[in-house]
Amino acid sequence: MGQTELQKKDVKTLTEGAPWKLLLLFSLPLMAGNIFQQMYTMVDTAVVGKVLGVDALAALGAVDWLNWLTLGIIQGFAQGFSILMAQKFGAGEYGKLRQVITNAIVLAAVCAASLTLISEAAVGAVVSLLRTPQEIRPISMAYLRILFAGLPVVMVYNLAAAILRALGNGRKPLIAMVIASLTNIVLDFLFVMGFGWGVQGAAVATLIAQCFSAAYCIRHIRRIEVLRLGREDWKLEGSLCGRLMTFGLPMAFQNTVISVGGMIVQTIVNGFGVTFIAGLTATNKLYGILEVAATSYGYAMTTYAGQNLGAGKIRRIRRGMGVGTGIAIITSVGIMAAMLGFGRWILAWFLPADAGQGMEALDIAYRYLSIMAVFLPVLYILHVTRSCIQGLGNTVLPMVSGVAEFVMRTGAALLLPLSFGENGILYAEILAWIGADVILIPSYFYMVRRLPMEEERSMEEAHSMEEKHSMED
Repeated sequence: MGQTELQKKDVKTLTEGAPWKLLLLFSLPLMAGNIFQQMYTMVDTAVVGKVLGVDALAALGAVDWLNWLTLGIIQGFAQGFSILMAQKFGAGEYGKLRQVITNAIVLAAVCAASLTLISEAAVGAVVSLLRTPQEIRPISMAYLRILFAGLPVVMVYNLAAAILRALGNGRKPLIAMVIASLTNIVLDFLFVMGFGWGVQGAAVATLIAQCFSAAYCIRHIRRIEVLRLGREDWKLEGSLCGRLMTFGLPMAFQNTVISVGGMIVQTIVNGFGVTFIAGLTATNKLYGILEVAATSYGYAMTTYAGQNLGAGKIRRIRRGMGVGTGIAIITSVGIMAAMLGFGRWILAWFLPADAGQGMEALDIAYRYLSIMAVFLPVLYILHVTRSCIQGLGNTVLPMVSGVAEFVMRTGAALLLPLSFGENGILYAEILAWIGADVILIPSYFYMVRRLPMEEERSMEEAHSMEEKHSMED
């Protein structure tokens, strides 16, 4: 297979064609992959909740934010590094693209090794700091130690998937996630129900599934001609590493700040007892489904904005942002309606069907889900706007929005329960979304006004031509 044919199959340029069609075609495979990812998360939760009971489910939920902290750091670095990759690919600088990738690999390896050592050393102290109830603390720690041991594998998958997405390929990460999801589901039943390994079995299943998804992405990266790495590509450059870190570090810090805020909230939640923890855990596991399309649109906007910035097509970025926001809002309203109609029935999959503790946890879970569903458009605008800004090469303003989330989330969790009791905590997440949007929306308009307009054709001609292509498609 020749290079041209292989590139058409395995990479995709987003610099030409109708923006709405490109964004949807890029997002749909990512969305499907995220749905499969959330499916195995939900199966994890359902197996643990139904088979092992409320205490085991609460043990996972009590340390959920600590787990997300490590994942958020990894995803922040991987996604940040991919911004520069998308820009080099959009500009057609394939030699520089390969060097960006090799330098990113080295930085990612250092990050993964350091994070693993720090996480394993600190797990006991942090679980205690989170005020995790004594009766579930040993379960939480056993679960985390296995997941933290697998962080290098998580980094390999996230970086490999980010490389593919930077080149416009959302299909291969989708297939990788399908493989991981099906593997995880089968192993969940085998390890938890068959072998009786408890929550440790769920953690081992997740780790093995990540190995399969990482291997699949690497296999397909090696098939892309423009990514065939030679010895000359492995030259480390201090300036290039520094530039990669200017993209990756703010995004990792942003996720860290958000996670620390979540951990503070979790500390307060843990003080309300095991039943309340279990109820919020059930909804938080379903939260991934609420967010699945938003995350996919975000990845699409980052790649779209990065490639078009590299190609100097600024008007397309503006049009794409408008189209992407509209699609995101419409999607969020549809998901809102589905959750309000069927959310209680779905949540019942995760909790024991008893008339006491299980029903009380279900009532708490549905109350929390209903609040989040109503405000879902706020979250979708957040993802699209933040991702577009990141694709334009600015990771500082999104980091500031993460600080705003931290302030709003922790402030609400600390103050609202004083007046409204446990119900006050249910609004902390919503206020965090609003706080981020207050920073991001003006930031986008400020940035886009400062970008130079390209001289390739008049605005009227460009608009006319793209509308014609859109109608023909």
